[in-house]
Amino acid sequence: MAADGKARVPPQTPEQIRAEIERTRVELIHSVSELREEVAWRTDWREWVRRRPLTCVGAAFFIGFLIGNSQRR
Repeated sequence: MAADGKARVPPQTPEQIRAEIERTRVELIHSVSELREEVAWRTDWREWVRRRPLTCVGAAFFIGFLIGNSQRR
């Protein structure tokens, strides 16, 4: 251990640095891909209707009521 209480990390070779950058890049690509799929799934209205049809019908009715009611004024 070093005098300041932290373990010293041996210097990396350029090849090790490149390999670490490539690993990080691949992980980032994978994470972004998963995030895109999750966002697409969460924002797909057809999936919401498939999973919660009664809630969606109720919400549509309520929104229609609000729109219809606001046009009377």
